[in-house]
Amino acid sequence: MNRIAFTTFSLPVPELRRGYYSAVYFWRQKRILEQENKSVKALMQVFNRVDDATICGIDEALAILRLGTGHWKDYTKMYPLFDHYVQLKQDLRSANIRNELSEIEKITSRICELRHQLNNLWVDTHEELTIQALQDGDKSSSFEAVLTIEGPAAEFAHLESVYLGVLARGTRVATNTRSVVEAAKGKPILFFADRFDRWSNQVADGYAAMKSGAYGVATDAMGEWWGISGFGTIPHALIALFHGDTASASLAFNRYYPDVKAIALVDFHNDSVQTSLEVAKSFAEEGKKLWGVRLDTSERMVDKSIVGMMGHFKPTGVCIPLVEKVRDALDNEGFQEVQIVVSGGFNPERIEEFEKASVPVDAYGVGSSLMSGSCDYTGDIVLVEGKPMAKAGRRYRPDKELKAFDWSEIESF
Repeated sequence: MNRIAFTTFSLPVPELRRGYYSAVYFWRQKRILEQENKSVKALMQVFNRVDDATICGIDEALAILRLGTGHWKDYTKMYPLFDHYVQLKQDLRSANIRNELSEIEKITSRICELRHQLNNLWVDTHEELTIQALQDGDKSSSFEAVLTIEGPAAEFAHLESVYLGVLARGTRVATNTRSVVEAAKGKPILFFADRFDRWSNQVADGYAAMKSGAYGVATDAMGEWWGISGFGTIPHALIALFHGDTASASLAFNRYYPDVKAIALVDFHNDSVQTSLEVAKSFAEEGKKLWGVRLDTSERMVDKSIVGMMGHFKPTGVCIPLVEKVRDALDNEGFQEVQIVVSGGFNPERIEEFEKASVPVDAYGVGSSLMSGSCDYTGDIVLVEGKPMAKAGRRYRPDKELKAFDWSEIESF
C-alpha cells in the first residue's frame, strides 16, 4: 500500500519548527535538552485508547516528522525573524482584503525572503530517526502502538502535540465512517460532514472518510488528496429561490450540470411522496434522467404522507414507513429506476435498523455522527538509550504489526 508523499500536505513548516502549534512545555523541553547538551536517544511510543479503531493520520504524522525534525543554528536570529514572519502573514491578509496589488506583492516577496532565511537557519535531522508505523486504514486496539519514533529526543520533542492531534482527528473520523460503512452492508455512504466542523479540517476529514470506505464527499476540498470532486446536487435554499418549486430547481440543476447524477431533495414541503412524483414526472416529460430523490425530513416533523399511519411507530424524521411509501409511489408510476437516498441524523445504529428491516434505501448521507466521540492518542518515552525508562503504568510494548518505515516511501517524485 502506497503512502502519501509528504509534499501533499499543506503543512506550516516554519511554525512546526518553531513549536508554534505545540504545547509550550514540549518546546521548552526541546530547548532545555539543547541547552544542556543532552544528546539523548529515546524511543517514543504512540498509542490510542479506543478498541477496534481505524487508524488515520499516520502519513500526515510522518510528513510532520519529515519537515519538522531538527534544530535551529542560532535562536537569537530565529526568534525575531519568525515573529516578523507571523506579523507579515497578518499584514498580507489585510492587503488581500483591500486588494492592493502592489502591497500584496511587496509583502509576499518579504514573506518568501523570511522563509528562505529561516530555512537557512534550520538544521534538518529527520534522517536520524528510526520509525515503525501502521498504515492509514489499519485497525488497532487500545494501548497498541501505532507508531514508534526513535532518535535524538531534542530533535523531535517539539512535534508531539501536532502529530498526536492529527492522529486523533483522523482516527476519529475514520473509525466513525468505517462503522457506518459496515452497517450499510455495501450501500454507498455519502460523507456530508462539511457543516459540522471548522472548514480547515475538511481536506484531512475527507481523506479519512474515503480511506474508511465512504463513497463520496460533500466538498471539493474533502476530495483533494484523492483527486476527486465533491458529491451533491441541490440544497433547500435553491428550492426556496425557485419559489418552492422542487421540480424546477432540480431541472435547472440538471440543465447546468448534466453530467452529475441528479438527486432531488424532496422534503421542502414536508410531502416527500408527492414531491418525488412531481420531480420524476417533470424529468420524464423533459426526456431527462432523474437518478434519485433524497429524503431529509426533520426529526421534529412528520411527513404528510404518513400522518394517517401514526400510532405504532416513531413517525418523525426519515422513518421506515416514509421510505417505503416513497418507493411504492415511484414504482407504481413506473419510476423503478429512481434511487432513494436518505439523510438526517443517521448513525450506525439507525442504519443497522434500516438494513435489518430491508428498507428500500439505495444510499445513506451521514454527517454529524461522523464527528462524534473521541480517539485520544498518547505518546510516551519508553526507552532511553535502549533501556526501559517510562512513567509508572507504561512500558515498551513492541507490536508485531508495526512495519519498518523508510523515508523514501513519502518522498515526492
